[in-house]
Amino acid sequence: MAKLYFHYATMNAGKSTLLLQASYNYRERGMNTLLYTARFDDRAGAGNIGSRIGLTAEARTFSKDTDLYVEIGDHLLHERLHCVFVDEAQFLSKDQVWQLARGADRLGVPVMCYGLRTDFQGELFEGSKALLAICDEMREVRTICRCGKRATMVVRLGPDGKVVRDGEQVVIGGNDRYVSLCRRHFEEETGRWPSEDMVGFKGE
Repeated sequence: MAKLYFHYATMNAGKSTLLLQASYNYRERGMNTLLYTARFDDRAGAGNIGSRIGLTAEARTFSKDTDLYVEIGDHLLHERLHCVFVDEAQFLSKDQVWQLARGADRLGVPVMCYGLRTDFQGELFEGSKALLAICDEMREVRTICRCGKRATMVVRLGPDGKVVRDGEQVVIGGNDRYVSLCRRHFEEETGRWPSEDMVGFKGE
């Protein structure tokens, strides 16, 4: 039975590398895969998924008006499809997440989504929120904070290298723009600690 999967992580955890490796494994066994990435994310070139270690692959792109269920169905009219992979899944709309779920449920095609869970302010992206709500299985791709603990949050850096606390939710960037941190250091870097009611108590 086909399922909808969500592999989530912070920045620089190797999500795209895992996606490309998984797609390669399918293709190595003679199976067909369909890859998607966000249209406006052209860091690896328009219509490409790229990883930090140099792996790349061509992909279809999605924007807010892309009906993914229809596209998957149309693809099945021409050739068999064994898995759909979606990079930058946090940029999906809620409706598109449901379209992918229908692809699994009604077309019998497994769908693997890879993306961020939260933005630089600790808020869920629309696509991530919907995936967390309705996916069949979710898996965390782990990376570490500078202190060695598991990183679960991300901060955005401005041109001066300092943490940005306000701004648009979506700003495309890589290592020069985003840093993954544990929750404790996220609070410190974003000014959430100490709060007014905790003055004089620093904890451990």
